[in-house]
Amino acid sequence: MNIRKLTIADYDKVYALWLSCKGMGLNNLDDSRNGIERFLKRNPETCFVAENSGEVIGVIIAGNDGRRGYIYHIAVNPEYRRKGIAKALVNSALKALRDLGINKTALVVFERNADGNAFWESIGFTSRDDLVYRNKALTEIIRIDT
Repeated sequence: MNIRKLTIADYDKVYALWLSCKGMGLNNLDDSRNGIERFLKRNPETCFVAENSGEVIGVIIAGNDGRRGYIYHIAVNPEYRRKGIAKALVNSALKALRDLGINKTALVVFERNADGNAFWESIGFTSRDDLVYRNKALTEIIRIDT
């Protein structure tokens, strides 16, 4: 297995991998080729793929805003799970974030994703019960009443 930086040339293989992972939450804008290309231009050092004989078997999409690191997606081909690939990808992304001066990393996992939540807890990510996660789609007309 080889871990290397993700490039936009990997997109089709990565997207196929995402589709092979049950419960993967994808967004048709952010996870499109254009969305990932834009993300990689902003975060060229923090996204990685795991390969085996030229096949993409794992991927992690991570980035930062200059203050905090964020992990958006991690996926491992179901046939290759429980072999340390996800941990190796996380370690690569966390090292890259540390090298950029980022001291804290966050992520969001669907509550119903028991395997994902167990994985993140097993590698030291804690759950916060004091926060409310909020978002707003900016593809809608933005109007904030004052």
